[in-house]
Amino acid sequence: MNQEIIIRPETPADVAAISDVTVAAFATLEISQHTEQFVIGALRKAGALTISLVAELDGQAVGHIAFSPVSMSDGGAAGWYGLGPVSVLPEFQRQGIGKALIREGLARLQALGAKGCCLVGHPEYYRQFGFVNPEGLAHEGVPPEAFFVLPFGGQIPQGAVTFHEAFMAESPA
Repeated sequence: MNQEIIIRPETPADVAAISDVTVAAFATLEISQHTEQFVIGALRKAGALTISLVAELDGQAVGHIAFSPVSMSDGGAAGWYGLGPVSVLPEFQRQGIGKALIREGLARLQALGAKGCCLVGHPEYYRQFGFVNPEGLAHEGVPPEAFFVLPFGGQIPQGAVTFHEAFMAESPA
């Protein structure tokens, strides 16, 4: 890719573009419930969108990533966040934009003093960022090979992870 991607925090002017990018990114993904844009809106409305970054190319939003707090059954969730959804317009996928969003988002989480990050995702993709399948920590209903954590130097909590209730959104917030 010859053009420079700018990764920046979302602004109120980005809300519609983020929704459009998200809808397009997940449109053909069979495992998707196609509610990701509603999840982002519900996180935003709940004040739980801790980090929301836009990938911009020539003034157009081409990607987005969201991070929000999680809770854990052992009470060790303070400082832990969930990654997702992450979206890139189909015509810009496989060009490093998603990777750039993930790396920048993780760096910003660490700068906030986060203890770690977890996600549900493709079993092969997220290992390249240092994510591992944890023993003793799970997300209900998710196969162990699709649940990942990345601790930022400390211990991995035990028990069950629960993402913000906004992840249950099925319609506009």
